[in-house]
Amino acid sequence: MSDISDSLTRADEQHFTRPIPKSAGAQMRFLVKQLKSTRAAATTLGISQRTVERYVKNQIKQPKPELAARLETEVRRRWQPLVRKRARAKAARTTGLVIETRARFGFTAAPGTTDDGRMRRITQHLPPEYAARLFAAQESGAGEARLQQIAAEGLQEIYFKDNGARATSLLVEFTDIDYVDFAF
Repeated sequence: MSDISDSLTRADEQHFTRPIPKSAGAQMRFLVKQLKSTRAAATTLGISQRTVERYVKNQIKQPKPELAARLETEVRRRWQPLVRKRARAKAARTTGLVIETRARFGFTAAPGTTDDGRMRRITQHLPPEYAARLFAAQESGAGEARLQQIAAEGLQEIYFKDNGARATSLLVEFTDIDYVDFAF
């Protein structure tokens, strides 16, 4: 995954109404239930079907660290899809989202102005249109570059151009991301 895609997924998790299962057995049972078979769960995790069955029956309780990480990732990806969908729909329709980032922003501007990129820390509310575009791009499998482009367009219009009140010919590039976080 990518910085922006990972951050959008973490923002989804803030809306969960219940914690994800803690034990490996409970996580495995949830995954088997979601995928509808132990074979599908085994294929997803890259382990044998028999190993999955042993986790489901609590015959194995402590997975190796790499398996524990894969298991938790797969459970988080599938946990409370309706809650996630409702939160995203609300952000895309009414509330928008907040982006907090520290990144290098490069500029293309009118002659005689500086276009040197520099690190900036920005916290900015983006309107619902940009939230909807980000979610749609992420769900369609767009790459990191496309997600960065959408975020840059949002910051360009809202933060740098102040909704068209200044710097009308300014074009912003969103590169060298130190961190990015979203909230909605």
